[in-house]
Amino acid sequence: MRRTFSASVAVAAAACITAGCGAGTGATANSAKPSTRDTVAISDSELRDLTVPEEMEIEYAEYALVKECMQNKGFSYWVGPVASAEARKAGRYVNDDVAWAKKYGYGRPFDEAAGKERSEHPNVRYPNALPREDRIRYNTALNGDYDDVLSVDLPAGGTVETPRTGCWAGARTHLYGDLEAWFKAKKTVTSLTPLYVPRILADEQMKKTVSAWSHCMKEAGRPFSSPDEIREKRTADTADMSAQEARSYEVELAVAEATCAVRTNLGKTARRLEREHRSALLKKYGKENAAYRRMGLVALSRARDLTGE
Repeated sequence: MRRTFSASVAVAAAACITAGCGAGTGATANSAKPSTRDTVAISDSELRDLTVPEEMEIEYAEYALVKECMQNKGFSYWVGPVASAEARKAGRYVNDDVAWAKKYGYGRPFDEAAGKERSEHPNVRYPNALPREDRIRYNTALNGDYDDVLSVDLPAGGTVETPRTGCWAGARTHLYGDLEAWFKAKKTVTSLTPLYVPRILADEQMKKTVSAWSHCMKEAGRPFSSPDEIREKRTADTADMSAQEARSYEVELAVAEATCAVRTNLGKTARRLEREHRSALLKKYGKENAAYRRMGLVALSRARDLTGE
């Protein structure tokens, strides 16, 4: 997927307040079409956001469909990796989960595992070992043709694109039913953070709570003015450390951050304000939000059809 926009550093740093992203250019005949076992009907009263485990179910189903598609095109492919529920907690604006901080710090173990996967996973090693022409066919079969793309204008400006063809496109068409409609709805709904995050950070209650958190951190011997400042300085602070030293440093700092976030209710305040500001903004994109939720639930049902759950 190509992005053709850029966001400001300040907004990008705070974009995740609470979370925490040749031959045969199409999918197989089966995976290019929605499931035909039955028509999944989701009423308006049933619409809701997916849970993290449900999102993971869909991702595993996508991989399974892509694997089948690639094998039908004569290539090997492996299911995964799918980020764990714990890994998805990394990258939040502020962490107020002390137990998570004690175990993972700022998520370095997940970053290290991801780095290893990028170099050692079979889905990386296999295509890299192919002859050049086969590698080109492999990439086209998997990712599609970037001269034939869907394009969506984002609410905050700029556009994003994704190929209409390839095994990934086929898998998503199978699960969501309409790739273009899903891509537009998803990118609209999930690209609102540059619009509402500045409002959260400018909120007087947020400013007051961040100030209280900063005071708590100074008392703990960690003089940071905001969680943003930790993110800005943490990489430089650990640059000359060994991996073990960096992990220890980050765990201690993350525990201090989380402890102060609990004491000052910074995490709760951030989540409440995000719900308020995001909900208000979503009213402007109600049609896209309803479509995104509905297609997510349809995809979940079809993913479970594939796994027999």
